[in-house]
Amino acid sequence: MIALTIAQLAHAVSGEVHLAAGDTLDTVVSGAVDTDSRLIAPGGVFVAKPGAETDGHRFVGAAIAAGAAVAVVEHVVEPEDGSTVTQIVVPDAVAALSDLARVVVARVREAGALRIVGITGSNGKTTTKNLLARILEGEGETVSPKASFNNEVGAPLTMLRVTDDTRFLVSEFGASAPGEIARLAGLVHPDVGVVLMVGMAHAGGFGGIEATFHAKSELVRAIRPGGLAVLNADDARVSAMAPIAAERDAAVRWFGRGPAAADVRADDVAVTASGTTFTVTADGQSLPVRLRVLGEHHVMNALAAIATATALGVSLPEAVERVESVEIAERWRMQPLGSDRVRIINDAYNASPDSMAAALRTLAQIAGPGERTVAVLGAMSELGEYAEEEHDRVGLLAVRLGIQRIVVVGADARRMYLEAVAQGSWDNEAVFFETADEAFDYLQGELRDGDRVLVKSSNSAGLRFLGDRLGESFS
Repeated sequence: MIALTIAQLAHAVSGEVHLAAGDTLDTVVSGAVDTDSRLIAPGGVFVAKPGAETDGHRFVGAAIAAGAAVAVVEHVVEPEDGSTVTQIVVPDAVAALSDLARVVVARVREAGALRIVGITGSNGKTTTKNLLARILEGEGETVSPKASFNNEVGAPLTMLRVTDDTRFLVSEFGASAPGEIARLAGLVHPDVGVVLMVGMAHAGGFGGIEATFHAKSELVRAIRPGGLAVLNADDARVSAMAPIAAERDAAVRWFGRGPAAADVRADDVAVTASGTTFTVTADGQSLPVRLRVLGEHHVMNALAAIATATALGVSLPEAVERVESVEIAERWRMQPLGSDRVRIINDAYNASPDSMAAALRTLAQIAGPGERTVAVLGAMSELGEYAEEEHDRVGLLAVRLGIQRIVVVGADARRMYLEAVAQGSWDNEAVFFETADEAFDYLQGELRDGDRVLVKSSNSAGLRFLGDRLGESFS
């Protein structure tokens, strides 16, 4: 975090100061801000966030022991060991985190050349964020989220990592209900807003695909006046956000692969087990790209990153070179494991109908002659009333793609198995297990040389750990 006095910090969060011995209102604090006491470093600011399972106020003492300079709390805490720290009391610790992020980013923006990019979409946010951050890091200090820090806590924590020298802040905005993106993007009003796609992810929380459109469009509405919207020309719902950008007096830069005109486009796409190649054309220049991140669907994420970076002044050759250096999107996201003998693709951190379909198509595409495709599938979460229909669609798609072994894990995913069987995948071509341990035992004996195995589910299904076990077992 940038240097602030305790008085400035308290003013930013509208809090009441309780000074510890040796501190004054003019004491300067510049350490990192966090809600996890285990991550506090000397001089840091600990935000005692109440949670569903535990309460951050229980860990103020641990934060002090780790060297915290200030604790932001909802009530004064007196640790049992008698340790003390300056405490700033606020009505709502999570809201205070956002308030602090707003003030810090505004100060850095006003003092320097900070450019802010916001990214949203039903799928692809984390991959696009990582690709864009890799490109921009070559231009100057870049702050981007760790993992998928994109909610009401993670997004402000990322924003608070900016320094006086930060040139780019890349923020990822996720949401499970309307209004969340508006609140988060409204903290910083990005110079560039990137919308990747509008799909069925979190449709249960939003109330349907049209409600999802309105939620994702909140990012475009939050772009600073005169900014830039980077939009997917191939997604009709994303394209429909162009008039919203016009309301903000924001320009539009299009990316895509389809027949619609795009400022940055991909042609000659070819998918292999080691990545995807394509030709990118931007601003009249064309270059070959070898994307090492597995999956044809990541071509669109790469286009979004390149479209954004080139709009921010990065040359196309530099953008391509840096994108090609990225080996995996993130752990548990199309992550290659195992060996050439049995290749495991662990993509079980997140799942929606769109990403599930994309992953299955990738599995079908990368298998060579004599190589067998095996899909290990778990439940997709947050689909609400659409859950049964969408799980049925996945089972149907797996059969139609010719996936040779379909292994469904967990009661919430059982409909995938039933649909696969109904579509003709029987005689052990499709199997069902209640637990990941049962599936692991089966796969230990079933997998053979030449198998290409996809492990795909939502985070809540826990199959990412099954993917790790399989990767280690067949390494």
